[in-house]
Amino acid sequence: MTSGRTELWHNPRCSKSRTATAFLDEAGLEYSVRKYIDEPPSAAELRDVLRRLGVEPWDIVRTGERIAKELDMANWGRADNDRDRWVAAMVEHPALIQRPIVLTADGGAVVARDEAALRNLL
Repeated sequence: MTSGRTELWHNPRCSKSRTATAFLDEAGLEYSVRKYIDEPPSAAELRDVLRRLGVEPWDIVRTGERIAKELDMANWGRADNDRDRWVAAMVEHPALIQRPIVLTADGGAVVARDEAALRNLL
């Protein structure tokens, strides 16, 4: 994760991710791009992002993904002792991570799936 600068966890194949890129460009914000499918986060990085977002790991898992169904994640536990299992799955299969995620230079973060979330960055 790039410190001191806004960072976009981006998947170029995702329309919401492309929309976020266009929004950040139009707003004139400086940011770095992390193609997190190609450069998956470590477990520590993912835990930091979860903390910054204020969510649990299962809150940002794309349960409709093929791998989520193969792993039967819909039936996984959602208690404190289940967190590591969810984080490990997202690290191993980064396509499970909801996108796009914008990490702000001031330590904030947002899952930027709609324009309202993106506007909150400004």
